[in-house]
Amino acid sequence: MADLSTTYMGLTLRNPLIIASCGYTDSVAEIKKLEKHGAGAVVLKSLFEEQILMDVDEQRVNNIYGTYSDVENYVSFYTRKRQLDDYLALIRESKEKTSIPIIASINCISDSQWVEFAGKIQEAGADGLELNMFIMPSDEQFTGTEIEQIYFDVVKKVKEQTTLPVALKISYFFSGMANFTLRLSQSGISALVLFNRFFSPDIDLDTEKVIYKKGIPVVGTILNEIGHWMDTKGYKSMDEIIGRMAQKNLSRPMVYERAQFMKYFADS
Repeated sequence: MADLSTTYMGLTLRNPLIIASCGYTDSVAEIKKLEKHGAGAVVLKSLFEEQILMDVDEQRVNNIYGTYSDVENYVSFYTRKRQLDDYLALIRESKEKTSIPIIASINCISDSQWVEFAGKIQEAGADGLELNMFIMPSDEQFTGTEIEQIYFDVVKKVKEQTTLPVALKISYFFSGMANFTLRLSQSGISALVLFNRFFSPDIDLDTEKVIYKKGIPVVGTILNEIGHWMDTKGYKSMDEIIGRMAQKNLSRPMVYERAQFMKYFADS
């Protein structure tokens, strides 16, 4: 049987199957099931930047006009604090009750005060931190260069708050994707996670719930299929296949990609 162990963000994984931030990664009970079925690591359900921040300026304005009472302010603060405490507790308990890497996740769009929470994530025992970023290019006041700079600013601020390995999860909506990702790789992050597609939910009309088509047991199925494929091809370890089809093996990648485009679409 092929050896599926590998490394990610400097972490040792028993296999490369990492469960992304989703509904299965927001409770210790589900994370234990994922480990049992073979997951190599888990990215916790994302905490949003807005959940971390208290919008002080907005509250100040609302208080001037009397739209927020002291009670409402307290409830707002308590709700926010409870969410953050629960997230830190999820990290601690997941680490206590599983043996696979636990990676926290923050969905963010700015380098504001929320970055200080990265230090608390490290204190809670997380093995790493994934920054899930997608800044809509819909504001005509910002150029593409200015939007790209926000990504670098966020990484810089977060790295000042923690020594955890940091992964940056990004979409493909950049004018110069290759150059941008190259520069990001030199920014101090430990990994880049690329969206292959955005979330497109499917609704079960009988249960009226969003469908997880396969469920947690599919983790074991995927691992078995990977192992079988590697055995069939004669690969003994993940090191033998990682980067095998990398663009760096091509002398002129743009020419090659153009040729493939012409090959498949010229006669259509």
